[in-house]
Amino acid sequence: MLDTRVEKLAEVLVDYSLELKKDDKVVIRGTPVAEPLIKAICVKALEAGAHPMTMVSLPCVDELLLKYGSDDQLRHVPEPTKLITETYDASITVMSEINTKSLSGSDPAKMVMMRQAQSEVMETFLKRISAGDMRWVGTLFPTNGYAQDCDMGLSDYEDFVYGACLPDLDDPVDYWRRFSTRQQKAVDWFKGRRALRVTGPETDLRMSIADRVFINCDGRQNMPDGEIYTGPVEDSIEGRVYFAYPAIYQGREVSGVRLWFEAGKVVKASAEKNEEFLLKMLDTDEGSRYVGEFAIGTNRGITRFTRHALFDEKISGTFHMALGAGLEESGSKNKSAIHWDMICDLRGGGEIRVDDELLHKDGEFTIDF
Repeated sequence: MLDTRVEKLAEVLVDYSLELKKDDKVVIRGTPVAEPLIKAICVKALEAGAHPMTMVSLPCVDELLLKYGSDDQLRHVPEPTKLITETYDASITVMSEINTKSLSGSDPAKMVMMRQAQSEVMETFLKRISAGDMRWVGTLFPTNGYAQDCDMGLSDYEDFVYGACLPDLDDPVDYWRRFSTRQQKAVDWFKGRRALRVTGPETDLRMSIADRVFINCDGRQNMPDGEIYTGPVEDSIEGRVYFAYPAIYQGREVSGVRLWFEAGKVVKASAEKNEEFLLKMLDTDEGSRYVGEFAIGTNRGITRFTRHALFDEKISGTFHMALGAGLEESGSKNKSAIHWDMICDLRGGGEIRVDDELLHKDGEFTIDF
């Protein structure tokens, strides 16, 4: 029997996140395990008069490509992928891995090569998103793989996921509209601000946010959501940061990451686990050692670390930074084939000051929004 929460989530994605309308072309990506949600999205899209196309891929394909593919094959970007990125009105990605560690044994150099090949498509995608020419939302379908990552049974994990996406099960669309209005007050507070400083355990970062825009992440591009972010001035970041939470990218877990910045660039990096992978990713391209995003988590309903950035970067009391590509709508000019979010918990002692005014202390906002 279909979980009614699946239909509710599909409703939020179609009617609120993307606001699909008649004749919109929308691509829906996922794996076979996410069939219930993909089908529910298709129904809602058809009811809205849109033209849905599904791209359901086997979860092992990237693993096989990295294992057996030649350099030419790793660099190949299928023409349909380019066409969809350039012409479709909307895109829904349903994350639904059954084995979140499937790429853990892959050669990091090959992974870099594959990411580099996708840089042009990534740039087109980000430009169209920023310009409003394409709407995009990413969500997650609960699987045993994700549940195991955060030491939960599947049933409990389903409750966690749907609880984060549908805090008001009776009217989830109205909930996210109210959330958006409330969070916009924090975004408005940042207008005209120039300098930001974060301090915490082994962390002291300074950056310029002059003439940059903070974005209200309110369920339009992620579901669940709950953050405000900007693209800091690229050459402005100075200092060091320690990420106590593992930084996870393409299924590879890197623990105890420490980064040192000078003039915006990572000039030194270390990790307690998988340091070689970290260093390989940092050398992906010219933009991969610069920060494309600085964000503050605001979702009080997500209280535990799950090893999935969709949830973890939203945890209230944390901030995160993304190495690599930034979104033009925030003012970011950084371009890269990667976008790697790394999360830092400030609840055990930390501060965020903006133009020397205390904004955030020990994981709580000090200003009433």
